[in-house]
Amino acid sequence: MTKIIFLLLTLAAIVGVLAPFLGETHYYSSSLSLRKFSSYEELKGFLNASSQAIPRYNAEFLSATSQSRSTFEASTTWGYSTTNIQVEGVDEADIIKTDGEYIYIISERNVTIVKAYPAEEARILSQISLNGTLKGAFINGDRLVIFEENPSSYGTTKTFIKVYDVSNRESPVLKRDMSLSGYYFNSRMIGDYVYAIINQPTYYQEKEVTLPKIYSGDEAEEISAQDIYYSDVADYYYECTTVTAINVQNDEQKPTYEPFLLGGTSAMYVSLNNIFIAVPVSERTSIHRIHIENGEIKYEASGEVLGYVLNQFSMDEYEGYFRIATSTGQLSWRLEEATSRNHVYILDMNLNIVGRLEDLAPGEKIYSARFMGNRCYLVTFKKVDPLFVIDLTDPINPRVLGQLKITGYSDYLHPYDENHLIGIGKETVAAEEGDFAWYHGIKISLFDVSDVSAPKEIAKYEIGDRGTDSPILSDHKAFLFDKSKNLLVIPVLVAEIDEAKYPSGVPPNVRGDFVWQGAYVFRISLDEGLALKGRITHMENDADFMKSGYFVSSPYFVKRALYIGNLLYTTSDKKIKMNSLENLAEINEVELP
Repeated sequence: MTKIIFLLLTLAAIVGVLAPFLGETHYYSSSLSLRKFSSYEELKGFLNASSQAIPRYNAEFLSATSQSRSTFEASTTWGYSTTNIQVEGVDEADIIKTDGEYIYIISERNVTIVKAYPAEEARILSQISLNGTLKGAFINGDRLVIFEENPSSYGTTKTFIKVYDVSNRESPVLKRDMSLSGYYFNSRMIGDYVYAIINQPTYYQEKEVTLPKIYSGDEAEEISAQDIYYSDVADYYYECTTVTAINVQNDEQKPTYEPFLLGGTSAMYVSLNNIFIAVPVSERTSIHRIHIENGEIKYEASGEVLGYVLNQFSMDEYEGYFRIATSTGQLSWRLEEATSRNHVYILDMNLNIVGRLEDLAPGEKIYSARFMGNRCYLVTFKKVDPLFVIDLTDPINPRVLGQLKITGYSDYLHPYDENHLIGIGKETVAAEEGDFAWYHGIKISLFDVSDVSAPKEIAKYEIGDRGTDSPILSDHKAFLFDKSKNLLVIPVLVAEIDEAKYPSGVPPNVRGDFVWQGAYVFRISLDEGLALKGRITHMENDADFMKSGYFVSSPYFVKRALYIGNLLYTTSDKKIKMNSLENLAEINEVELP
């Protein structure tokens, strides 16, 4: 009898810990909330119980979830482009920034400041050399912010936030040097405040927990267990996610921070007033809303939805609601074995679900998403590309208005105007041997969604053969678009197939050889569609390609493009090149050290 009672009690304890994983109803629970640990011992006990209760079998899901305009106004009278961002007024760190006169570019472990405009006077003014991996930068008036990630002792990592006074561009002065234990996840800049997300694994070893630390100069402050927020939802892996804010203009204002013990953060969305952190747990995503305002950080609410998030564009805040698109299940080349489904959820600011649209495109998964006002656009894919137009006018009752099925898919969607979208992805050819498709070259599409019930692809342009690639497919900041200039620029690595090698026809799975890399420059308009103006490369010959099987690289690969006035600037790790926007005639170039 004693053994039976013991077994029942043990089973009850396990069910209690695993309850979040049992039953579909929990997917729609909105009762999640975070609280703080009462002591270091409670923190240790929590981690110990979770590590023993949760099975570590979900490697396939983990791999799926890890796939993951500047507010500064210069006094210049000519126009210039800024970083391609998601939310107006919320800047995103990048490897290149400009203020309309100077360019600040990260290459390797250096930040180089270049006098960029006018092009005839272009030259290097100064260079900041650091020891770690540079993750991105912001420019805010005469302040340059650099994120540096550096391994420290015992295999751990520190992230540095360095603020330089660049009022004299030829002699930057380090004004603030703050660091946190952990690795850089992401950041945003709103007004004069930079908000950074730093993640540190808990390192629960030998029954001790490594708590995150914050360093300022020679001073180190260990975050107390009593300051850490946590959730009762058990997970197989924990990180301490620290949200920190720093005023980049006022050196006297002390940085603020809030730490959270969460699973591995997969994505985040930031509006002018909120940070939403998405954390995958099995086939659910926990969402945590953190209010931000003038450097103040305050935890507000938590909730959860079914499925996992692709990236930041799968999330959005609009008129008091948070919207999110997710996928569940697994793809399979056999239709009968595919379990994937796609969903859209609308939550209030307390992160309670108020509306849902579930089970879209069975057997497919989301490749790209974009929320625009009262609409959501989703691209799912398996063999053909359905572009879904979803109406969110009534948050309680989202509904599909129309869909377009075409070959290929879009990895990134960008608004052209309120009734037109630009999509960039891959063209595909349906496979005969299974329920899938072979991807081919880069495909740029222009979609008309003015008739929401019948969206149309009104223009497209294809580049290269199978193997052709572009950083835009995984990094939206490589995208340059300006509607007023009818300008679209994307960096592309072109692969081409020598058809002479295949007299009986080219099989759809054959990859091309890499033949060119650089920027494709297009005119884009509703009247003309997509018209290639020309191409710009930094590579002088094939010797610049460093090849290893299907992998190829070069410090001369164009990574970004921007414009200042009537000039187009393309940048690589080794060079900045300046061309006329009118006819792409080369005007000048600057070699980077």
